Amino acid sequence: MNGHELEGRVAVITGGSRGIGLGIAKAYREAGAHVVIAARKPDGLAAAREELLHVKGDGEVHDVVANAGEPEDAERCVAQTMTRFGHLDILVNNAATNPYMGALLDLDLPRAEKTVRVNQYGMVAWTRCAWRAWMAEHGGAVVNIASVGGLIVDPHIGWYNATKAAMLHMTRQLAYELGPQARVNAIAPGLIKTELARAVWEPREPILTARLPLRRLGTVRDVAHAAVFLASGASSWMTGQTLVLDGGATVLPIGVEA
Repeated sequence: MNGHELEGRVAVITGGSRGIGLGIAKAYREAGAHVVIAARKPDGLAAAREELLHVKGDGEVHDVVANAGEPEDAERCVAQTMTRFGHLDILVNNAATNPYMGALLDLDLPRAEKTVRVNQYGMVAWTRCAWRAWMAEHGGAVVNIASVGGLIVDPHIGWYNATKAAMLHMTRQLAYELGPQARVNAIAPGLIKTELARAVWEPREPILTARLPLRRLGTVRDVAHAAVFLASGASSWMTGQTLVLDGGATVLPIGVEA
């Protein structure tokens, strides 16, 4: 990245106070964008904003307390963005939740509904707000952070993965519905070394990396670089697609586990 790919553009990032969302916000700021981070917890947002202000970049940093699963919060965040900046060029649907682990047949309705509300319907609600406020007339780019789980079967997080598979399909559907004004693409990360996932990757990192073709786990920076590409003019003839960032896990031969 040369620091000018997103010069002057305004990006809203849900779940932007930590992990992949914060990493994308940093990369966007480095690329010249103004960033608006949205998340549920005020303290986390305040800390993330301070961290972003120390990232080299001329763009403004704005934070909004918002729950990705509440359409009213999406409307409020987009309205504040339009009032402050006058345009909204990039939307990153990153926020997600996973309140249930286990077999599908043991899944209860409240946790099923919560997962769909945030991961699946939240993506539609935030995209709708960005579309109506700016992108329908002026264009823009939507970047959806899905998961490689949407492409595979997992014994523990099948319902979460089902919502991520839905995100991949909705990316294609929205690309059709919103073109040519807006482009809609997705990223499907594999296991990324975030603090939230530390309990998953840290104890098994040597085993996991030994089986991957690229011999390492993904970093937040890997995802952030892809998010810059999908938001920039470098991907101007790309829509409805999913970039799989998994170190090669999904190309392993049958019988070789990632």
